Amino acid sequence: MSVEDELLKRVDKSKLPRHVAIIMDGNGRWASYRGLLRSAGHSAGVKTLKKILTVAVNINLEALTVYAFSTENWKRPHSEVDFLLHLFSEYLEKEKREMHEKNVQLRFLGRIEEFSAGIQNQIRDATTLMKNNTGVKFNIAANYGGQDEILRAAQKLASKVSIGKISTRDIDAELFESELDTHGLPPVDLLIRTSGDMRISNFLLWQAAYAELWFTNTQWPEFSPEEFVDALNNFANRDRRFGGLGS
Repeated sequence: MSVEDELLKRVDKSKLPRHVAIIMDGNGRWASYRGLLRSAGHSAGVKTLKKILTVAVNINLEALTVYAFSTENWKRPHSEVDFLLHLFSEYLEKEKREMHEKNVQLRFLGRIEEFSAGIQNQIRDATTLMKNNTGVKFNIAANYGGQDEILRAAQKLASKVSIGKISTRDIDAELFESELDTHGLPPVDLLIRTSGDMRISNFLLWQAAYAELWFTNTQWPEFSPEEFVDALNNFANRDRRFGGLGS
């Protein structure tokens, strides 16, 4: 039996979260600790993402969402932003065929229209290629912010009210969720953050309202499939309480 098979045997598939979200933090710090450029950390992080997505595919996880590029990331040095966008474009080009072969359904969250025309075309091509796939729903949050997403949803509903398409009385949680980038996805059950910081950094604020949180000091480039499985099994052993305080 292979190492991968042994790892997958450890997963408690009877209590899998339906939707796992990951804040992939620590690429820059990982590189700095090694005297490398931050770009080396981002490149290493892409390799980690591929490994984690492979586990998600092999255990038939319903949905996996990763925070790839926030609305605040534009404030980073231009050279780093340019490298991140190039890496993003390269990742799509290199991985889309393999993801398609693995039956992955790809989706993007955020203000995609603010990327270059070239990246927008790549996103459209990749999502169109995989739109009818029935495997793991893999969502990449790019140029995304949770507050911005909620604001955009509110603006869409306000516009519909202003033209008489709906009334304010029609607006409930279900209708509001239909205007979010994640419409049609289950709520986040488990939110993982690497690199030691214990905050959710404006990520999936509505969707993670009742998520279980799991933090690790491991930098994202070193986050292994084994640690991912540890997080899943930790989730399986939790006593979840929805909508109330613990006793």
